[in-house]
Amino acid sequence: MSSSAPTGPPPDVPADLQAPFLRPDRATEVVLVRHGSAEHRVAPSPGGDGAIEGQADSPLTAAGVVQARAVARRLAPVAVDRLFVTTLQRTHQTAAPLAEALELSPEVVADLREVSLGVLEGGEFERRRRAGDTVLAEAFAAQRWDVIPGAESMDAFAQRVRRGLERVAEVTGPDATAVAVVHGGVIAELCHQVTGSERFAFIHVENASFTTLIRSSGGVWRLRSFNDTTHLVGQPDPRTAAPADLG
Repeated sequence: MSSSAPTGPPPDVPADLQAPFLRPDRATEVVLVRHGSAEHRVAPSPGGDGAIEGQADSPLTAAGVVQARAVARRLAPVAVDRLFVTTLQRTHQTAAPLAEALELSPEVVADLREVSLGVLEGGEFERRRRAGDTVLAEAFAAQRWDVIPGAESMDAFAQRVRRGLERVAEVTGPDATAVAVVHGGVIAELCHQVTGSERFAFIHVENASFTTLIRSSGGVWRLRSFNDTTHLVGQPDPRTAAPADLG
């Protein structure tokens, strides 16, 4: 019994695993930016940002505006082909400085809006958390938002955000880069889908952070980076900064 000798490495194996990453040919890069710090209907607790608001349409705080400028400074030199936002104003306000710098008009993808939290929309999540409401513990233990009464079903949420991501990639096209300003719950769900992780493994997404996904020419998604905040180093902490520090 004979076998032929290998003629070289398989085509999908990189020649140098230590070489800097290069986007594969015909691939699409999608940079997911979480919106900047938003106003809360309930003041955040010390050490927390009270940021879980679901589809409540809160504007950015002064700190969020500063973060949006930092996002623009970081991405302005990058060859960005398309810019996307959701239906919620905090994504539009975060994208505005970048849109101006890149001379791009943001495109709305409604499917990438935040998960609906039912009875815990807006400041109610923080109120219930402070009161020790057990439904929150149950939701995080089950890693399902739909444990919350009236919340969007996990299946519906998962399907629509994946549909939104695929639309972004299709509109952007191969050998191109898109920036999509979205929400923490959306980023967490997409990272879960791409990596096969536990559902809430990526739930801790910081405001104005970058998470990068790559779609190959064959439609396979990979997580390239998560929660990159290097552009925010030296920025005032929105939880503790005085108004004078945010001018």
